[in-house]
Amino acid sequence: MQSDRSQSTSRRVGPLAGLKVIDLTHVMAGPTCTLMLADMGADVIKIEKWPNGDDTRHSVPPRIGDEAASFLMMNRNKRGIVLDLKTDGGKAVLRRLIADADVLVENFAPGAMERLGFGYEELHGKFPALIYCSLSGFGRTGPYKHRRGFDLVAQAMSGIMSFTGERPDGPPVKCGPPLSDITAGLLASMGILAAYTHRLKTGEGQWVETSLYEAALVQTYWQSTIALAAGTAPRAMGSAHPLNAPYQAFEASDGWLVVGGANKKHWLLMLEALGASELASDPRFVNGADRMANLKELEAVLSERFRTQTRAHWLAALDEKGVPCGPVHDMLEALSDPQTLAREMVVEVEHSTLGPVKTIGLPVKFSETPGKVLSGAPIYGEHTREVLAEHGFDEKQIEALEQEGAIVSASRERRERVA
Repeated sequence: MQSDRSQSTSRRVGPLAGLKVIDLTHVMAGPTCTLMLADMGADVIKIEKWPNGDDTRHSVPPRIGDEAASFLMMNRNKRGIVLDLKTDGGKAVLRRLIADADVLVENFAPGAMERLGFGYEELHGKFPALIYCSLSGFGRTGPYKHRRGFDLVAQAMSGIMSFTGERPDGPPVKCGPPLSDITAGLLASMGILAAYTHRLKTGEGQWVETSLYEAALVQTYWQSTIALAAGTAPRAMGSAHPLNAPYQAFEASDGWLVVGGANKKHWLLMLEALGASELASDPRFVNGADRMANLKELEAVLSERFRTQTRAHWLAALDEKGVPCGPVHDMLEALSDPQTLAREMVVEVEHSTLGPVKTIGLPVKFSETPGKVLSGAPIYGEHTREVLAEHGFDEKQIEALEQEGAIVSASRERRERVA
């Protein structure tokens, strides 16, 4: 059994090579967490439900071949199996996988893991070294602990939607990306690694948990600073910064750019680049407090100047002076930017049925133990037989589990379609 496992995991690279993760998550927050671990070398075994699998397998278009592009993005570098945890056989398989795992990650509805017999207290008693991570909408304590969580709700209740938008009197606006989902996944992976460090020192596992609500709240550091210190609720300011100016987007004659001319040095250099040094002595704009107090006037003056030349002209002039600036890209422009490509943030990975598929790369670089995107997302049940064999199930037992409906393997589905 050990030699089989060595063959399956020896290709893993990165600082977490050798770490085994049982992934019971779905959709976005949990898969973001396990994606980070997988990209850094962990052997992540993604367990999908029967009969429909991860909900992102059924997301609206686009699709690549017969696979949902959203599932491909969030689940590369993972091995996939299918279990029906309502069956005795499915539960028995999961228990055996957990016995050999370092980490379990789940984002089921509150109470679901306990009803299945896999709650933290029960597992901790049997496997005290196991790191058990839960992601939820609001956390496991507090008056909202039983509520289901969604990014839209987290962005609304955290205050984010109240200060996002073009103007203070405008309607609430959600940030484009699923901010709380992705942040919760990042926080969970950070928490797991902290717990793993503790286990290396003590041998003790523990329960790590975070929520979409907390993940959204930590995105409000600046706005919370204002609210807590001044007792006022910040309102929408478009692309402007709540504490510094100018730090926002401006429209040139042919497109948009952003400029960070907020501190004294960059403010004066920006004025030189714009040919507007006379504004340095304008009493409305002398220091940061003045510029924030007269932000609307500042925006009007600078907007008029920026509209006189092309975006490329201003970017070159600002860059020459050392002023932080950049173009406002759409996603196609961002993904094809030479810096994106140089940092390997768009990579191509081989999928077992689709061939080469493009995906986002690993955002953390390591000098000695670099992580890598090695494999595409699994097809439904692709690694069921492989993983069960690694954990001591023989062919007869695997067949019996398939007959019971406790597991699904892609190889069996292919055999049945051919038959």
